[in-house]
Amino acid sequence: MTSVTLADIERTVQAALVAHGAGTFAAAEVARAVARAEATHNRICGLYYLESYCAQLKTGRVQGDVVPVVTAARPAAIQVDALMGFAQPAFAYGLAPALDAARQFGVATLAVGHAHTCTSLGYFTEQIAAAGLIGIGMTNASPIVAPPGGKTRMIGTNPIAFSVPDGSGGLAMQFDQSTTTVALGKITMAKAAGEAIPLGWALDADGNPTTDPEAAIKGSLVSMGGYKGWGFGLMAELLTAGMTGGVLSRDVKPLKAPEGPPHDLGQFYILIDPSTSPDFADRVVELSELIATDEGGRMPGQHRVIADPVDVDPAAWEQAQALAEVS
Repeated sequence: MTSVTLADIERTVQAALVAHGAGTFAAAEVARAVARAEATHNRICGLYYLESYCAQLKTGRVQGDVVPVVTAARPAAIQVDALMGFAQPAFAYGLAPALDAARQFGVATLAVGHAHTCTSLGYFTEQIAAAGLIGIGMTNASPIVAPPGGKTRMIGTNPIAFSVPDGSGGLAMQFDQSTTTVALGKITMAKAAGEAIPLGWALDADGNPTTDPEAAIKGSLVSMGGYKGWGFGLMAELLTAGMTGGVLSRDVKPLKAPEGPPHDLGQFYILIDPSTSPDFADRVVELSELIATDEGGRMPGQHRVIADPVDVDPAAWEQAQALAEVS
């Protein structure tokens, strides 16, 4: 592994994106998200994605220099049109008005439509929690999940994230997970490494369980908990496509394919001001202390370490540097 500072990751990623056609602000927001992913050891959403971003900037699959448009359908319903650009700058444009609305009304929604993949949802809900509010987020993706008992890919991994503030600018709890047993990125990384995957992750094209990542990619992923995870995936599908003007997962081509139509994905966030309940902070403490009484127990996301410098894949870092040097 290669040790690199977060500042160097941000500078290199931003330079690579600008070199391939992104605007300065958009590149800076995406670079910040990539660095954060590496800092939390979420390599699937880190440097691993940079080559795809750059290729899609060149082909026009993502628009790197657009200015997101913010509107309000209702005082507490903020909408952002990403204009087929990156999700990170679109979220940045919508966050402040959404926070203001949630503080005024207790609850607000932020719908980001016509966007590129946002990769890590927790990166966004964490920003909501850092501002003192509870953040719930979800998105859809390219189709890779069949209904329980079926074999036709209908929806994406459709992740959901949940972040809770600790009252001191940090996190009391956070989870960020796909509604499938495993994220698609872990399958593609296993394929690249020539490794098998565990049974229970995926089905082949005939609907049979498989340990072959290639067969899994041609087949479908398994919803977590069977029909229970399928229900959460459908919830995310309806909210992220229906409330943002984006497309259903069915119409999204593979996210990392260099060419093809824009992703046109949606992200939907719910912001809740916990100060509307005088008991919320106490319950967070009580629950955290209760879970800690069981040896090894903790709230999800608690005690997370943000690394800086961070150990990165040397091949991914060399590739990022090469992409940044393109003139």
